[in-house]
Amino acid sequence: MKQQLSISNFYAKKSLGQNFIHDNNFILKLSSLIQSDTSTNIFEVGPGKGALTEQLSKKKFKNLYLIEKDNQLFNLLNDRFINQKNIILINDDALKYKYEKINNQNNSVIVGNLPFNISSQLLINWIMNYEWPPFYDKMILMFQKEVADRIMASHNQKSYSRISVITQARCSVKKLLDAPSDIFFPKPKVDGTVLEFTPIHKNATLNIFSLQKVLKKSFEYRRKKIKTSLKDYSNLFEECNIDSNLRAENLSVDDYCRLASAI
Repeated sequence: MKQQLSISNFYAKKSLGQNFIHDNNFILKLSSLIQSDTSTNIFEVGPGKGALTEQLSKKKFKNLYLIEKDNQLFNLLNDRFINQKNIILINDDALKYKYEKINNQNNSVIVGNLPFNISSQLLINWIMNYEWPPFYDKMILMFQKEVADRIMASHNQKSYSRISVITQARCSVKKLLDAPSDIFFPKPKVDGTVLEFTPIHKNATLNIFSLQKVLKKSFEYRRKKIKTSLKDYSNLFEECNIDSNLRAENLSVDDYCRLASAI
């Protein structure tokens, strides 16, 4: 009882973007979408009070890694799962943790109710800073609905942006669940969305940093035609079959990948 009381009395830290899911039905539904077997390494980022962790711990897996930055929550979770040898607690910042330190040939999945204030940074880190195909086979992650909409957006849509292209160049993205704000405590001002990311091999040889450079120039002045915003690469437009009168949001993911590859 003492341990449960400590966890239930833990106050969310605004500085860490903590919003805990208190709806058990949602947790059960989310857990059911996370597939694993005895060869799977599961990385749960920001396990918080352990609501999802409790369900994950009942699954088959090789190892379950819990990456928690908050020292108090880390200690509480460590006490809770101390007797389960294949549940490994890591007291570290998910943005700084070196996932490649875990050297294995197992299947891996990243899951997490990501803090809304760093969710985009975490996603970009996992997409850009690892060799491709990456160490994970899937990611199932929570985002603020507005961010999720940008990630999934197609060209010619208003919400289409750099994160849309970077993500879709590397992953197939699928919406799994809506997460209304009232399932969280404290209740945020926005709803959430759970997305599934599956790495694709189509652009495995693409220099992702060249793509990032092109996207930065293109979307910085998104209302300008690319013959102006991307004038440094205008000699490549014809080769890449790209109309110079288009604007940033009119180019498809494939258009941007062809242009980045031609640089």
